Amino acid sequence: MRKLALTDDILMQVEKPARYIGNEVNAVMKNKEEIDVRFAMCFPDVYEIGMSHLGIQIIYDMLNQFEDVWCERVYSPWVDLDAIMRKEQIPLFALESQEPVKDFDFLGITLQYEMCYTNILQILDLSGIPMLSKNRSEEDPIVIGGGPCSYNPEPICDFFDLFYIGEGETQYRNLIDLYKEYKHSDMSRKDFLMKAAMIPGIYVPSLYEVRYHEDGTIAERKALYDGIPMTVTKELVKDVSDTYYPMKPVVPFIKVTQDRVVLEIQRGCIRGCRFCQAGQLYRPVRERDVNKLKDYALEMLKNTGHEEISLSSLSSSDYSKLPELIDFLIDECNKRKINISLPSLRIDAFSLDVMQKVQDVRKSSLTFAPEAGSQRLRNVINKGLTEEVILEGSKLAFEGGWSRVKLYFMLGLPFETEEDIEGIGELCNKIAAVYYETVPKEKRNGRVQIVASTSFFIPKPFTPFQWASQDTKETFLDKAYLTRNSITKQLNQKSIKYNWHEADVSVMEGIMARGDRKLNDVIRKAYENGCIYDAWSEFYKNDVWMDTFKECGVDPDFYTTRARSEDEIFPWDFIDAGITKSFLLREWLKAKAETVSPNCSMQCQGCGASVFGTGICFKTKE
Repeated sequence: MRKLALTDDILMQVEKPARYIGNEVNAVMKNKEEIDVRFAMCFPDVYEIGMSHLGIQIIYDMLNQFEDVWCERVYSPWVDLDAIMRKEQIPLFALESQEPVKDFDFLGITLQYEMCYTNILQILDLSGIPMLSKNRSEEDPIVIGGGPCSYNPEPICDFFDLFYIGEGETQYRNLIDLYKEYKHSDMSRKDFLMKAAMIPGIYVPSLYEVRYHEDGTIAERKALYDGIPMTVTKELVKDVSDTYYPMKPVVPFIKVTQDRVVLEIQRGCIRGCRFCQAGQLYRPVRERDVNKLKDYALEMLKNTGHEEISLSSLSSSDYSKLPELIDFLIDECNKRKINISLPSLRIDAFSLDVMQKVQDVRKSSLTFAPEAGSQRLRNVINKGLTEEVILEGSKLAFEGGWSRVKLYFMLGLPFETEEDIEGIGELCNKIAAVYYETVPKEKRNGRVQIVASTSFFIPKPFTPFQWASQDTKETFLDKAYLTRNSITKQLNQKSIKYNWHEADVSVMEGIMARGDRKLNDVIRKAYENGCIYDAWSEFYKNDVWMDTFKECGVDPDFYTTRARSEDEIFPWDFIDAGITKSFLLREWLKAKAETVSPNCSMQCQGCGASVFGTGICFKTKE
């Protein structure tokens, strides 16, 4: 009989004990005596966030299809249980077996955002696994990282034995087979890591060293042993229709962030926005077969009991079979009284017609992401969205009965001027004016509501803006103040609400995003100084972080405000993500020139992703 790791007494002391007991619907239980490899798959944040992540559900399902592997889940204990576990010396455990993570063969940690880095150390610390990979013995699990932040693993490379670069469906079988060979032979841990480094997509940071110039930039990167590859190429699924997908996703006992069936309709994005890391990393665009998606939808709804289904992609409107898929879903979901959620749609006549069909009478808000207040700056970032399209979309929405619009912008974009920032208020005002021009007085239900939100621009690796300087906290706040002032000057200011993001967290995210190996010590000491759950504003301790940078003799401005030369070696340059550095540089220079690049479906820009031999790069132009 399965025994819970936490006593009833402890479970009654913590918020939401269901986070820790496992045994949810569709959780996979196996007999550990009948398997060779135990894999703990970790999302280093609270259960509700981690349970909403599709990538983990895919890998969990895939690994558990292997008869010799049992994959279990682990999440960061919330702060209340964290304190109890430290006091009572309870080791961190996996949900399915309730057994200590330290006893597993692998600890896989997904890296979805930079502000979870101290939570990685929480996981290792509570598990009793040495934080530094160099201090681990043959008895410790192999700690492997993956996900978007692994495309610059250097700030956290000391904490990981391996990183898996790219999409997880392709190489795990080979890695597990190598591990079984290691486990049943006299091979040392180091021998295993040396052999693992030869598997495509696997990066072993301890096998390399980095030398720096006096100014702190990278002078040279070299392998410590002969034969270790100097470039790691991302792994990519060529046929996304013929790969793993979880037909029986785990259904949580409590409400989580994404409490629904998720249908991934395609990978990649044709748009080429210059600030967007995901749009570059997941190239080329690969679509799932529409008939398989129909089967998946029905099977997953049957196996979960969820009352909502959502489409997942970076730009759902660009999926070629979207009308057919949506007609099918509307028909099937109406029969079953299932709600449909359609994020990432462009606001055009087709999308609004669809939303009329899937939303109830009480229409929720519509969302636009102009990203910039002026057309000039939208051209700089290659947004591909004109003011004319935004206003026409708003008009169609207001005619359709919507009266609330959310608008997302970024402040601190490269080559931004005061006029661009003031343009945010002006655009909001124009949208409000369209409402009053479009909807007759007798049909209005009060004022139109425009909610403008600004986040602060953070330059990311593998984007054309990886060369850009990031604003300081003070400059960010000045720009937010200027935005608010611009809004208060508008004729329709009473219809416009303004929200902005925390500036100090954005600066810290920028440091981590383009960081190098020197940040490992800073992150470890910040954790020791009490930093944890940095992605949660109520726990983020900016003063502790800044003191820790001083303690370590590391200048945070080196990673943010500093200008970068076109030929600088970046910490992530050893990764081949399919898109070439020369393409990214071309796009950076086009941004400076305010020149727009056509999207992938209109004209190939020669980004390099055709090297993978799949997707839109090879689609016959109709």
